[in-house]
Amino acid sequence: MAKETTQRSSLLQGTLDMLILRTLLYGAAHGHQIGKHIQATTNDFLQMQHGSLYPALHRMEKKGWITAKWETAPDRNRDFKYYRLTPEGKKQLVVEESQWKQMAEAVARVMWPAAEEN
Repeated sequence: MAKETTQRSSLLQGTLDMLILRTLLYGAAHGHQIGKHIQATTNDFLQMQHGSLYPALHRMEKKGWITAKWETAPDRNRDFKYYRLTPEGKKQLVVEESQWKQMAEAVARVMWPAAEEN
């Protein structure tokens, strides 16, 4: 049971990492912007909770996939921590997308086998 929980957690973590990396492909953003982008892009299906988003950002920063820098927001007189994709992060995004595509295709073959036969 512990192995199954670890695999599921790893899958969800990898998916979140991929979504964050993909969001940062468009440019620097602070955490709230990243969460709102994912939420808006998925028509509110995925809602980023701070308890998931910020640990993921910190983990990805430690891995060198993103960098972070405190900056003043252009439209506010307040500092935010802006995250940016690194070259290593761009490479990781390619890996994550490939793995996601393989998994989605495998699940689709199980769920809709008739589509493969046509």
